[in-house]
Amino acid sequence: MASMTSQNGYQLQIASSNEEVEQLVRSLYSAGSSRKIGQIQETLQRLQRSPEGWRLADALLSSDDDKVRFFGALTFTIKINQDWDSLGPEDAKLLLIRLLSRLVRLVSQNEGSLVVRKICSALVAYFVRPNSAWEHCLRHVICSFHSGQAVSTESLSVLPSTGDLIPGLSQLQAIATLWFSSMLVEEISKTDNTNMQTHKYYERVGPNLQDAVTIMRHFLMQTSQDNARVCQEGIKCFQSWVDYAHRAWIDTAAALDPLREITPLVITYMILEKTSEVTVECLTDILTNFCAFLSGQDLRSLMFILCGEVVQQRIALLKDGNFDSSSVAHGRLLLAFGDVTVQDLAKDQEDPNSQLILHMLHGLLTCEGYAVAEDEICASALEFWNTFTEFMIDSLFAEGEIRSNWIDPARNHVLRAIEECWVKIRFPTQEEAESWDSEVRIGFKAFRADVKDLLQASYTLLGVGILDKFADLALISLERRDWVDLESTLFCLNALSDCTADEESVDLTLERLFGSPLFMLLSNNEVTVPAKTRQTAVYALGHYTAFFERHTRYLAQALNFLFTGLQAPALAIAASKSISALCSSCRKALIGELGTFIQQYETFLAWPSADISSKEKVIGAIAAIVQAVPAEEEKIESLNRLLLFVEADLHSCLRLAGAGHLEDAQVIAYTTLRCLASMGKALQAPDDLPIDLDGDVSHVLVWNQGHGASIQARIVHCLEVISDIFRNDGEIVEAACDVLRTGYKETIPGPFVFTPQITINFVNRIQTPPKE
Repeated sequence: MASMTSQNGYQLQIASSNEEVEQLVRSLYSAGSSRKIGQIQETLQRLQRSPEGWRLADALLSSDDDKVRFFGALTFTIKINQDWDSLGPEDAKLLLIRLLSRLVRLVSQNEGSLVVRKICSALVAYFVRPNSAWEHCLRHVICSFHSGQAVSTESLSVLPSTGDLIPGLSQLQAIATLWFSSMLVEEISKTDNTNMQTHKYYERVGPNLQDAVTIMRHFLMQTSQDNARVCQEGIKCFQSWVDYAHRAWIDTAAALDPLREITPLVITYMILEKTSEVTVECLTDILTNFCAFLSGQDLRSLMFILCGEVVQQRIALLKDGNFDSSSVAHGRLLLAFGDVTVQDLAKDQEDPNSQLILHMLHGLLTCEGYAVAEDEICASALEFWNTFTEFMIDSLFAEGEIRSNWIDPARNHVLRAIEECWVKIRFPTQEEAESWDSEVRIGFKAFRADVKDLLQASYTLLGVGILDKFADLALISLERRDWVDLESTLFCLNALSDCTADEESVDLTLERLFGSPLFMLLSNNEVTVPAKTRQTAVYALGHYTAFFERHTRYLAQALNFLFTGLQAPALAIAASKSISALCSSCRKALIGELGTFIQQYETFLAWPSADISSKEKVIGAIAAIVQAVPAEEEKIESLNRLLLFVEADLHSCLRLAGAGHLEDAQVIAYTTLRCLASMGKALQAPDDLPIDLDGDVSHVLVWNQGHGASIQARIVHCLEVISDIFRNDGEIVEAACDVLRTGYKETIPGPFVFTPQITINFVNRIQTPPKE
């Protein structure tokens, strides 16, 4: 071997004979260090790119080692892609004949699929060269196989027709031809559809369509089990051509007719065991990506097979929790068919096949196992029922007051799908949930979000009745102490809140629920209730604040439950959000409880769950009640007590900063500012507050001249102290600005309505370097 230096500085041995190249290729596939493999790869790549690469590729295809033969075929592809422009017209013709000769010989020697497919890949690379003159490529391959040797391009016109030649092909020859046919259109499908060169490819591929259809039709008509492998490849080839046709001939219906002629043949292969899997994949792909390709008769034929015993058995396996690949594939085909025919399925209430399809689609929502974690199909099934519901809503609005006979039966299907989803959204036990990875958790959460979408969409169809149903389920679950079912039911009620919360027509239903022992039981620490159930109940109170605003007698029990929830770290943030929402909406009704709330907040601050988020929300909730106090003077005492809590945090911040614990001090400083900002926002006058022309005077007397001025001075002091310590901390400065902003929108004096000079002083303060 000759030696040379690589780009990486390695000393490489350059092979000087075919045997040495073969040895290098074998070494590439044997165990060795990554450095050695890298050196071999670089050596072989240099050989492939060298002028001798053409001869080397051809020689390696004669090796006894299939790995070496594969490398030879790969080298041909690389040379065509890299050095095509160096070939003259005659050289290109000779190369094509050589490639076809190799293909014919290798197939006759029962070559393995890897090498044959790589030779086909080289032929495809030859075809897609911009100035390649190879037109009837598929017929050329077929004629060469029939002749037992590569034939010239000129002889194609005098040889028998493609249809007469195909019966003489062996199975291996037919399979190789189908591989080449598939790879041809798959490669061109990868090109940019807006490129002019791509359209030239389309023009050159067009003449090969009839030859492709002829070979596919011939072998698909041979239904013998011995012919199963050829049929499988024929169906894959059909799928590739349909996908290509979607890109190339979408606007030319006539070009699709030859492919459409063999679609009925493909559909029949669903019922044969050895071809079922590949046929199901093919039809699912067409239904999903190019459903317009299928005729009405194709869809009817497919429906007939889907209603057959084989598919029903597959759906039954899924329902039993058996998610083998074949059953899942059949389930996905059923869903793809449902998406395409959803309008007919909804309207054909008298057609037994349509009803059977809908029954099976319901079945896909009732498979054993938790959604996503165990049940692989229910998320896709839910998408179908969302589509079904959307179609019904569109039809309902389109028809106006005139209702078709199919509406009510179809509406019952929506209700049934919701009942099935109610079961699927049940949360697992803590032990089971902990075994899930992050991807499963995200998927399960997304599934519940999709169920929420279905519920909200269905309200247009089902009205208050769906709310009544879930309220009844909640009370039944409560009576049975079935906390998992209760959580699912409350989740559904929360989802419906956006549709119903402001409607007084639902109040009787909500009174049955919120007037029950629900929150009393959930507040009882002696009753073992999963944290998730308590959390979803907490969210319910935040979702239905408008109801509590109309019916304040239920507030005490609800808020008692929420303040109890503050004790648990897992519930604290959710509980604080709901407390904030209820206090903001029902502030006037809660004025009499202001002192109690402040005491509860003081107790809460001693709990481990009192983090920055929950603290700022609860103090803001209490401040909202303070805002509702009619007399400005009467607000001062409550605000004074709230500021004491804030100032306690400030003192802790100063103590930690003085001890050099600046990181901990920064966290408390940020908490202090967030609490102040929350108070400021809550104290803003509501937008619907009536204008009081005499109110400005009382506000000035209290907040600018009276006892309220000291409240404002203490707030400003907090800002000044913190900004002195953390003037270079962007997060702190932004939080301080949030406090100042709370008063900017106010039109009358208040505790957070500062004079312009306060803002100016603050800006100057943070821009002035600290004293040494």
